[in-house]
Amino acid sequence: MKNEKLTDKSTEELKKTEKSLKAITGILLGSLIVLFGLSLYINFTKGFTPLTIIPIALLPIAIVNFNTINNIKKEINSRTE
Repeated sequence: MKNEKLTDKSTEELKKTEKSLKAITGILLGSLIVLFGLSLYINFTKGFTPLTIIPIALLPIAIVNFNTINNIKKEINSRTE
């Protein structure tokens, strides 16, 4: 993915990016919650497995996505004021 500045994009592109990023982040969080629940279940039934670490390791991706969404919202709001 190209690293473009938010100021170089049009408002429509920012809104489209925000919408798709929200959907992707929602799917990611949903799958992380399910994966975390399943890994906890496996831990209690069969003992520790390396699968427990995966949802914790993937959590920073969701945090970065939330920060990007907030930056996009700030850019859109600065353009409408």
